[in-house]
Amino acid sequence: MFRSCHRIFLALGLLSACSSQKDPATENGGGDSGVGATPPVGARASGGTGEAGAGSSGSNGTSAGGSSSSSSGGVAGSSGGMGDADASSGGGETSSESGGGVASTDGGSTTLGPSDPGSAGDGDFTVGPTYAKSSDLMAKGAPAGKSFHFTMSSTKSKIFTGMDSTLLAANRHSFTRGVDVYVPAKYKDGDLAPFMVIQDGPGQLGNIKLALDNLTQSTDPTRSLPAFIAIAVQNGGGDSKGSERGLEYDTMSDRYAQFIQSEVLPAVLADPTIKAAYPHLMLTPDPEGRSTCGCSSGAAAALTMGWFRPEWFHRMVTYSGTFVAQQNDSAPEQAMYPLGAWDYHSDLDLIGTTTPAKPLRIFINANQMDNGAGTGAANHHDWLLANQLMAAALKKQSYHYRFVEGLGAGHCDGRVQDLTLADTLVWLWRGYPLNY
Repeated sequence: MFRSCHRIFLALGLLSACSSQKDPATENGGGDSGVGATPPVGARASGGTGEAGAGSSGSNGTSAGGSSSSSSGGVAGSSGGMGDADASSGGGETSSESGGGVASTDGGSTTLGPSDPGSAGDGDFTVGPTYAKSSDLMAKGAPAGKSFHFTMSSTKSKIFTGMDSTLLAANRHSFTRGVDVYVPAKYKDGDLAPFMVIQDGPGQLGNIKLALDNLTQSTDPTRSLPAFIAIAVQNGGGDSKGSERGLEYDTMSDRYAQFIQSEVLPAVLADPTIKAAYPHLMLTPDPEGRSTCGCSSGAAAALTMGWFRPEWFHRMVTYSGTFVAQQNDSAPEQAMYPLGAWDYHSDLDLIGTTTPAKPLRIFINANQMDNGAGTGAANHHDWLLANQLMAAALKKQSYHYRFVEGLGAGHCDGRVQDLTLADTLVWLWRGYPLNY
């Protein structure tokens, strides 16, 4: 589906179509290819909608949420501090119209999602089979932020207690999960902070820290990141059907998003060590400022968070996403989604039949040797095919999506992430204003 690729060479910056270009043969995929609206150096586009245009719309600085204020720290948007944020329908990421952001906060201020950031960087690309780590994911001496760690016990959870009836008997027990939080140096206490929830914490947190350190210090507005807070949440243990991790990540519902919204985010704000360092910390209620990230089933969870709760999350990064039939067989959601995450692109075609398109911005990756238990659509476990079908469904519905296939790479391959993550984050946050 994505094999008939042709090589494209894109300008390094959006502001000048005549700027010098890197030679993929000599740069070997260093990941410094402009704004993340362009593919990584060495990438090959294949029938996607990526643009090589100068001055395309939607560069950082468009109006967006994250600017409203509150008199005290917390997650703005509900009288209870963590309830559903009021979200306006419409525009957001899927059209040039404004809208799609949070309409109200406790204090009555408004936050609006950005205007459409344009389609530059959208589409289908390949990287590899040789890889080099992006320089933006290397220590350069930039000011570092502050790291925090705390734990959460399932005995205090109302959502994931460790005793769910879908769990195998051996997996039915209480547990403790770790939560790691990184606040970049550029964040100013009291500002309404965008954030990213990372599954399988710490997961990609190490690279994300370096990207934040380097790209919040960048003097290039087309290759910068907002000072978002990274929140890496460990899973409850095990893997696949009958496990706590499988329950949390592979279930087709808003249950995991509810857990993050109602239990994890308040725990971040209540942690005494974090509170001592940032007494006025606030997390934005605007879904444009809320992102998710994960690999494998953690990637499926990242997409599902936004799919079932687009009023909470609009931006998602999925590496080697298991958009396949891994939902617990006894889960009540099986009645509606019998093939689990495969139903995003199955004959049921959740993506293709949901109109209007949801205001989501989605990065997906799968790799040449990413297959699960067998190949082909018949067994609903071909991971590479699942992601290719996801890309096709997103393209058909005109989503802002970016699909990168890694040649010669395997499942959750760190080489692919080392090459692409910095570009991915810049593309992901395209259109969101810098908050410093």
